[in-house]
Amino acid sequence: MNVLPLKDDSVAAKHTTQFKVVPLRHPWRWTAAALVAILMLLLMQAVVSNPNLQWPVVASYILNPIILQGLWITVGLTLAIMFFASVIGMIVALMMLSPSKMLSLPAAGFIWWFRGTPALVQLILWYNLSLIFKDITLWLPGLGTVFSIPTNTVMTPLVAAVVALSLHEAGYMAEIIRNGLKSVSRGQTEAALCLGMKPSLLLRRIVIPQAMRVIIPPTGNETINLLKTTSLVSIIAVGDLLYSAQAIYARTFETIPLLLVATFWYLVVVSIMTVGQGYLERHYSRDEAGHDSAPGGLSRLGLILTMREKWRGAQ
Repeated sequence: MNVLPLKDDSVAAKHTTQFKVVPLRHPWRWTAAALVAILMLLLMQAVVSNPNLQWPVVASYILNPIILQGLWITVGLTLAIMFFASVIGMIVALMMLSPSKMLSLPAAGFIWWFRGTPALVQLILWYNLSLIFKDITLWLPGLGTVFSIPTNTVMTPLVAAVVALSLHEAGYMAEIIRNGLKSVSRGQTEAALCLGMKPSLLLRRIVIPQAMRVIIPPTGNETINLLKTTSLVSIIAVGDLLYSAQAIYARTFETIPLLLVATFWYLVVVSIMTVGQGYLERHYSRDEAGHDSAPGGLSRLGLILTMREKWRGAQ
């Protein structure tokens, strides 16, 4: 094929109009999309028209007081367990990063034990703690027994659930926090120490704000998983959402409708938490572009001077 040289814009436009632009077609993509749409419609029809699902019964229990009370207990358990797990995980993560083996080895053992044991096993173990220790006693040298109380009095089903799941979740949170802290450049911590910052101030103003970008996404996922994991507490008679549904269908034998009600509320709470996680991720990554655009060859001396100016400005 011969290619003629174009003399001016009018000639180029004339040659261009001789060709018809045809968009690329994707027949198989449209075929697959149509099949998926048909399958989804068939599935929805099967679900909606199935009389065994008893949708009117489902609707009548959505706002049932017992169900709503179980929902609040589930949400409260999730928040309390996540709070304790984050605090314990932070302590264990700092112990893991310590150069002292007396601190890092027990922390590694904690993570190994609580990540390696199923949550259900830990839950049953803590609930039956009285089979191992009959009484919880505080004994101090020189003072003797300060107090002693039967284990069954302290380890109620609710306490056992919070303790077991908090320790189990702390094993995962320790690893998440440790990786977040390690993601902060060592040069920044050295520069801050050169400025005379105390370790507590360094952790609060330099390390944690930057580590949050790494910590927030997996923490959000862990919180959502924890919300569903709290359903395990129903086996020790804690009145969470699933236990409330079970208590109702044990009387009415409407098993499937009540399970659908519990599923509905789990999906509602998970959807709200997912939206909140998105806002948190955007909040902590809003200056990521500026952080990444920092010159890679910035010397530590330059970094020290930059941080000194920022620190003085903050004071």
